Amino acid sequence: MIHRIVFFCAAALISLGTCSLTYPQGMATGGVAAPRRPLPAGLKPPVVRYEDIAAQSGLTGSNVSGAEREKQYIIETTGTGVAIFDYDNDGLPDIFLVNGGRLQEGGSPPTHFLYHNLGGLKFEDVTEKAGLTHTGWGQGVCAGDVDNHGYIDLFVTQWGRNVLYRNQGDGTFRDETEARGLLTAKPRWSTGCAFIDFDRDGFLDLVVVHYVDLDLARTPRPGDKSQCQWKGVPVLCGPRGLPGETVSLYKNDGHGHFTDVSDQVHITGPETSYGFTPLTGDFDNDGWPDIYVACDSTPSLYFHNLAGKKFEEIGVQSGIAYNEDGREQAGMGVTAAELSGSGLLDIFKTNFADDTHTLYQNVGGNRFTDATIPSGLAVNTKYLGWGTAFLDIDNDGWKDLIVANGHVYSEVDNARTGENFKQSRLLYWNRRDGQFFDLSSLGGPGISAEHSSRGLAIGDLDNDGDIEIVVVNMNEPPSLLKNFGPHTGSSLLVRALTASGRDAIGARVTLTADGRKQTDEVRSGGSYISQSDFRLHFGLGKAASAELSVRWPDGKSEIVPGVAAGQVVTIQQGKGIIRKQPFTSVRH
Repeated sequence: MIHRIVFFCAAALISLGTCSLTYPQGMATGGVAAPRRPLPAGLKPPVVRYEDIAAQSGLTGSNVSGAEREKQYIIETTGTGVAIFDYDNDGLPDIFLVNGGRLQEGGSPPTHFLYHNLGGLKFEDVTEKAGLTHTGWGQGVCAGDVDNHGYIDLFVTQWGRNVLYRNQGDGTFRDETEARGLLTAKPRWSTGCAFIDFDRDGFLDLVVVHYVDLDLARTPRPGDKSQCQWKGVPVLCGPRGLPGETVSLYKNDGHGHFTDVSDQVHITGPETSYGFTPLTGDFDNDGWPDIYVACDSTPSLYFHNLAGKKFEEIGVQSGIAYNEDGREQAGMGVTAAELSGSGLLDIFKTNFADDTHTLYQNVGGNRFTDATIPSGLAVNTKYLGWGTAFLDIDNDGWKDLIVANGHVYSEVDNARTGENFKQSRLLYWNRRDGQFFDLSSLGGPGISAEHSSRGLAIGDLDNDGDIEIVVVNMNEPPSLLKNFGPHTGSSLLVRALTASGRDAIGARVTLTADGRKQTDEVRSGGSYISQSDFRLHFGLGKAASAELSVRWPDGKSEIVPGVAAGQVVTIQQGKGIIRKQPFTSVRH
């Protein structure tokens, strides 16, 4: 019966634009685990061994996200994001960790952490030296060069007022939020963000997602209302029952100053949404970047770009507002990859526990189909997912998948439901036949270790051709996951720069090697309110070289043939390869 009601609701949304279903707090919005499929005879997964080397690398700063146990308000559960970016242009990606806050008085206020990459997977805490003072309860982060000055700036979302840290180019950052037009009139709870050149004028605009209109004085305490129950256990309230929020888009005037144009371009969305993470990408391959927003317990949103003039929200029509049963899910993180060789970006979204995470296969024309079950990704439903990324763990040219997990209710440890507050990571290997194999139990101690994790970002931190993973752990130091499994395939790292010299956010790079194509895009934001390295990583398998085709953000194209494997290459629009750096040969 509930399936029929939900299908009717989805149809009503399309025809009438209105319908509402409510579920008790914590109720599954779909997802019975599918049976696990054995590997076909003769197909063997790669040998991987991820280890957490954060402590020995110098990443020792601890996250603060409210109380460690028995959290009273939803702000204490959402955690924070992480950014991997090269702030000093030395070719080594650095790490920025957003920090949260605490409701209890006493103790030193938490600070963000900026770690400078010294090489060899060693990092130095330069937070104070860089001027990255903490000004509130941080949430997410995205990166981009706001005025084309050649250095990457940071935008940090907060429960309160967001902050733009402009990179001064001398190793320091300055708070220029108000000067750049980004100081809001009133405090808001912002979560994810992404820089995007939506009108292709050569200057980065900014999308900011807001979650809940949270007033602690008006928020019920655990167990006070029916939506503040989870499986019969009193828990903190929200988001259901709390006022929803909207999406904001700020246009760059060409001088690094921003104006809120959300209403003009039709991107605010319904005021009943609980938005978390925006994902940008040209999902219909028409040359204009679109925006998908993973929403928590409300339909996810898809803003289709109408040639840089305005957006239309077509999530329901496109098949990515709900899962295949027509149910809204509690979406947290989101990522994209071209999985089938079609040149179209597929979308993967992480969700609440007692549900599957969701893979939407892009079939073209702004249409998607829920491929979660046929892809083999419906085998785990006890995990509450957050940060996520597609990455090639064995350099075979096919994107694999990682998910960071952790519950929001510490009460689960005593509820006898088979769920835990701290959870291991999930690692899926791409079988190269449209299906994924759950490799989590074989992924090494870095995958099996249990934390209540949130943000996740990826990047080749030591420039050796393999991808490292940084994960934010609630009220703990972060994890830095390094794969110590054997090298199997060759790879290539590609940094794309616009003619002005900034990272070409929105550029689409297609690599051809041994007759097979791979496509990826340079992206700001994503995962769960986090920022991964702008450099694109391509596994090449046994191929020794590749051809690169770049479609730049302004729509122009460029081909770079005969690029050798085993190096980092920097391509600038109109100039071709301007810099090459061989991979390091020693695994640390």
